[in-house]
Amino acid sequence: MTIVLDGTSLTIEKLAAIARGGERVELDPGALTRIAANRAMLEEKIAAHEIMYGINTGIGEFSEVVLTDEQVSQFQRYLIYNHAAGIGDPAPIPTVRAAMAGRINVHAHGNSGCRPVITQTLVEMLNRGVTPVVCQRGSVGASGDLAPMAQVALLLMGEGEAWYQGERLPGAEALRRAGITPPGLEARDGLSTINGSNVLTAMSALSLYDIERLLKQAEIAAAMTLEALLANLKPYDVRLHQLRGFPGAVRSAQAIMRLLQGSDLQTGKIHTKVQDAYSMRSTPQVIGAAHDAVAWARKQVETELNGVGDNPIFLTDEKLTLTGANFQGTPVALPMDMVGAAVTTVCVLSERRLNRLTNPALSVGLPAFLTKGAGMFSGMMLSQYTADSLIVEQRLLSNPASVQSIPAAADQEDFVSMGMNTAMKTEQIVDDAYGVIGIELMAAAQGLDFREMTRGKGTDAAHAVIRRHVAHLDEDRPLHVDHTRMKALVKSCEILDTVEAAVGPLG
Repeated sequence: MTIVLDGTSLTIEKLAAIARGGERVELDPGALTRIAANRAMLEEKIAAHEIMYGINTGIGEFSEVVLTDEQVSQFQRYLIYNHAAGIGDPAPIPTVRAAMAGRINVHAHGNSGCRPVITQTLVEMLNRGVTPVVCQRGSVGASGDLAPMAQVALLLMGEGEAWYQGERLPGAEALRRAGITPPGLEARDGLSTINGSNVLTAMSALSLYDIERLLKQAEIAAAMTLEALLANLKPYDVRLHQLRGFPGAVRSAQAIMRLLQGSDLQTGKIHTKVQDAYSMRSTPQVIGAAHDAVAWARKQVETELNGVGDNPIFLTDEKLTLTGANFQGTPVALPMDMVGAAVTTVCVLSERRLNRLTNPALSVGLPAFLTKGAGMFSGMMLSQYTADSLIVEQRLLSNPASVQSIPAAADQEDFVSMGMNTAMKTEQIVDDAYGVIGIELMAAAQGLDFREMTRGKGTDAAHAVIRRHVAHLDEDRPLHVDHTRMKALVKSCEILDTVEAAVGPLG
């Protein structure tokens, strides 16, 4: 499948397919026409010596310095050299591919002023598997993700480094092997490649893609635990949540009841308490709130993916140059900070259910720590420790980065979004969540092994997948192997795919 980048129709799912699935991209013909017309208008302005930021002026604190014609032709090269100032290990290849696709989509509007060959070269790099080596750290999320995107722009000059067919190569060699001629940088070309929050938006989009699937698996884990703990299901009656009105809670309650369809718990064959603890009956409200947070973040991220995140912006028909701050990452950073906190909250609730599974005072007759040999064996006692350690890290990372602005560029750039920090910590929160939810799934499966009951169609399918990867804990064994397998299993979405094949989509 070829994904057409036209500036208006890029979704999170399409971006994931480009970034992770290697789908080909194509620049919409109308977009190419817009880019060419916009460039022609800009070249008229350059020839007329109209003062324009970042073209014939310096940048940041040097924006009042006017460049000579000779300097204009050299400025973009030095601009990229100066801004390729990141640090540390390379960002993952999918992150860079997603950022490049997002930047192409910005250019597709025809407001960025670059030469068409710049955008076309980025397209060819994606399609031929040339991925710039980009340090992930160094962006403050305003004036765009300047440092990482500058390492992308180095390839346009035949410099920098790139991944190609599994090798890390000098940029010129990677391009040569792929049959791509570097176009070089002329006036505006460099700044038009780097002046948007494309890396933090790409990372956020891929995280949201993963989080939406993670939350469904949190519902599967919750349903299995509810069954193992013989929960009262009245709190999951969808009418309860419809009366309050939050769409995420309605969705979550529906998903959990679908998972439990056919269970002895659902059919009323098992006696339950009149009312359970909060961790047992608040799941739709908590996971539902996370669904609602993700929905807002998705709207913000997809708006950014399809907007003109650049500075300056050039209006072709009006022959007008507008300077502003459309590179500012706050519209993505704020909702993603909230999403990170939401995922952490879901995991806190998961750990509380795990506690009830392992605590003999709370587990409604399950053996202590889910082992029949309590005393000689400790069962899943230490599994809770592991989950707790991950949650503490999540809590630390849930402190919002979007309020942590540190002024830069001699106070010309005196407020920045720190959105890259938000994106990076959100990825770690999600990685920890795979472990927490995986441990609850493992414990719930162990608890269900001790119950003689008919399981729900969805929970039974999930239990079967878990048992293909992790055996029942009959005697103590090193649990790090099981924990790591469960984390990988949740990340793979095998449980989710199997369950949805059995009961239908969970949302």
